[in-house]
Amino acid sequence: MRGVNSNVRSPTPAPGRPRRESAWSFYYITPTMSATLRSAWVWAAVAVLILAWLPLLAMLRLFDADPALYRTGRWFRRLGVAMTRVNPSWRLHRDGERIADPRRPYVVVSNHQSLADIPIISHLPWEMKWIAKVELFQVPAVGWMMRLAGDIPVDRADRRSGARMLLAAHRVLALRCSVMFFPEGTRSADGRVGPFNPGAFHLAIKAGVPVLPVAVEGTRDCLPKKSWKFGPPTDIRLRVLPPVETAPFAQAGAEELTREVRRMIIAQIASWRGVEPSAVDAEISPPAAVS
Repeated sequence: MRGVNSNVRSPTPAPGRPRRESAWSFYYITPTMSATLRSAWVWAAVAVLILAWLPLLAMLRLFDADPALYRTGRWFRRLGVAMTRVNPSWRLHRDGERIADPRRPYVVVSNHQSLADIPIISHLPWEMKWIAKVELFQVPAVGWMMRLAGDIPVDRADRRSGARMLLAAHRVLALRCSVMFFPEGTRSADGRVGPFNPGAFHLAIKAGVPVLPVAVEGTRDCLPKKSWKFGPPTDIRLRVLPPVETAPFAQAGAEELTREVRRMIIAQIASWRGVEPSAVDAEISPPAAVS
């Protein structure tokens, strides 16, 4: 799988001229620009993209005869790719397992560091319906597009909503389309990986489809929680880990499958950071001290 950005460095700039911090030179903004101005520029560009994408997606939905709305969903994910491209501070490195058949369904699970995870994971070259909290579906334009694309809402305050969500996800898998979960349920507060809810793993075993783990690193600082400002230029890593077949876990149960997949994601993040896995595991290590 090719990365979005290579590791080749740009030539050293002439004295007094800033180094380009992004491969997307058309959207280049100097790294000396203030975070406020740079963030305002990016959000304005994102708003324009959203307004342009909404009628396009509505038109695609009208002519999408696939019960899984596969084409409509793929075009919605391309919005996430476009959002990444207009942000000169994000340098994405993508690699890992290649998926030969995009219509082979998986239960895809990833760690969750920030809202930036959504456009980053949208670079993966296959469609999957996202499981998202119901509040996101109420956001004008974005929420409308999520419904057009066939994404699946869940109300975390309503246990029956969780059951309905799993039934809807099972139907999507039967239509040969993957589904995407953040099993932590919320963004990490400190970059460590929190406990995983076993719902996605119960679904995978019941549907008889593999779990596809995805590890993301570097998004927490590029869009901090409870802030509208983007962080400094950031290298973001996205890796697709080997699929985990669920048949061997039919007897052991979803809890064992949950532990195995979570272990894989933690090990990858720890390898990137050059630390022991225990330092990444929120169930083992204490939170980092705040200076």
